[in-house]
Amino acid sequence: MSSIAKEPTYANLRSADGEVSVQTPQAPAWGNSAPLALAAFAVTTFMLSMVNANLINPGVQPVVFGVALMFGGLAQLIAGIIQLRTGNTFGGMLFTSFGAFWMSLFVIVQYFLKDIPPAQVGHALGLFMYAFGIFTFVMLVASLRTNAVVVMALSALLVTFLLLGIGNYGGHVTIVHWGGYLGLVTAALAGYLACAEVCEASYGRTVLPLWPLAGR
Repeated sequence: MSSIAKEPTYANLRSADGEVSVQTPQAPAWGNSAPLALAAFAVTTFMLSMVNANLINPGVQPVVFGVALMFGGLAQLIAGIIQLRTGNTFGGMLFTSFGAFWMSLFVIVQYFLKDIPPAQVGHALGLFMYAFGIFTFVMLVASLRTNAVVVMALSALLVTFLLLGIGNYGGHVTIVHWGGYLGLVTAALAGYLACAEVCEASYGRTVLPLWPLAGR
């Protein structure tokens, strides 16, 4: 058995007279899936933003979309469902939605984009970016009770979506490049959050500050 596998734990139950106790197996506690989701988002955003910023040849896109499907999409979706299972509504909604975002982007690019008239491809991608920009704004409002780094990451992501939406919809390549640059900032912030959370789980204490806002 792996050294990190947990044995079942047991809870004592007493009868009505308080004399008899029995032991029933208790399921192990769920781990924090947020670092996984944040890492998945950071890695995939970094890869796609490198293409959008024109810092790497667009010919690498098949690899980017493969990662978008499995890591940014599926892994993040699973992590988000775990967050919902453990009672974290904000994290669950955030991660499942962006997991679905990456999976949707993969499906659109691989299967549906070819059915759109060439003159309308930019409009379609722009609409997609605008829609998730609106969703990001909703999550940004909710994030004001979390911590400063989450707020910064969602703020950067919101502007990234707006730039990519404007750039794709209007065919402005330079604006798409700027969206790519800001996407790299977003990826860095998500990576910082992932590192902070996994280090806290590993060391049992805060290693990288996040500046909580819940008390404000």
